[in-house]
Amino acid sequence: MLDQKCIYNGHLISLYEPAISFTNRAFRYGDSLFESIRLINGKVMLLSSHVQRIKLAMTTLRMNIPAEFNTANIEHLILNLIQENKINSDARIRLTVFRNDGGFYTPETNDISFLIETDKIDEVGYTLNKKGLWVDLYAEIKKSYSKISNIKTGSALLYVMAGLTKTSLKLDDCLLVNDNGHIIESINSNIFVVKNGALYTSPISDGCVDGVMRKQIIALAGSNRILTFEKSLTVHTLTDADEVFLTNAINGVQWVGQFKNKFYTNQMSVLFNEKLNEFTT
Repeated sequence: MLDQKCIYNGHLISLYEPAISFTNRAFRYGDSLFESIRLINGKVMLLSSHVQRIKLAMTTLRMNIPAEFNTANIEHLILNLIQENKINSDARIRLTVFRNDGGFYTPETNDISFLIETDKIDEVGYTLNKKGLWVDLYAEIKKSYSKISNIKTGSALLYVMAGLTKTSLKLDDCLLVNDNGHIIESINSNIFVVKNGALYTSPISDGCVDGVMRKQIIALAGSNRILTFEKSLTVHTLTDADEVFLTNAINGVQWVGQFKNKFYTNQMSVLFNEKLNEFTT
C-alpha cells in the first residue's frame, strides 16, 4: 500500500504516523475547526475564502492565529502535499485546526496545531449529479442559533445523527431544521430554492453554516442578474418551488429531484454548474 503523507504543523509526515495523542482536545472535546477544500486540475479552489472563514472562526473560539497561517503559506503546503501523494488532477483537501493539549473543558492554552490531508477524487471538475437527490427532513434534533452555529467545528453529532437517519430511510440527504422549524441546510451542504427564476436561501441568522460555496453561488447569481433573497425556508417553500439544489465546496452544485411528494427540474442547477466550472480552467 502506498504510504500516503499528510502535513502536521507544517511538517510532512506519514498519514499513519501516531503524531496526535489521546489527550488531543479535538478528540476529547471537539475543540477544533475544519475546512473541506476542492482541488481541480491541480488548482486549489477558493482557498482565500476558506482561509478567511477558518481564521474568523478561530477568532470566535479565541484560538491564537500564528503569523504564518495565511493563504500563501497554506497553498504552498497543500501543493507540496499533493505532489508528494502523486495527485495530478482532483482531490478533496481537509484542513483541520485544533487547540493544543491541556486542561479539561477549560483550556490551558489557546495555541493551535493544524493538519492537512488529501483524498484523490476520480471526477475532474464539478460534476452535476445525473439523478436528482431524494431528500427529506431530519427534525429529531433541531439546530439552535448561536455564535458558533455558522462555523464548521469538530462537534458534529447533530450531522452524524442526521446521517444515520439518512441511511436508515435510504435517502440521499436529510434537511436540518432550527428551533423555529425553518429548513436551514442539509447534512453537508447549504440549500437553495428556485421559484419563478429567483433564488432563495436560508439567512445566516437562521443557523446554517456560512458556506464558502454558498457565497460563491450568491455572487454568481448577482453577476448573472438572478435575484437572490435570504429568507427563512419552510416545508411549504420547498413544496411550492420549481427547483431545489444543495451546494458545498467539494461537489459544487447537486440538484434535488424529490422532497416528500414534490419533484423538481434542474435548469438552474445546470447553469450554476457550468458557471462554476469556468473558474477551474
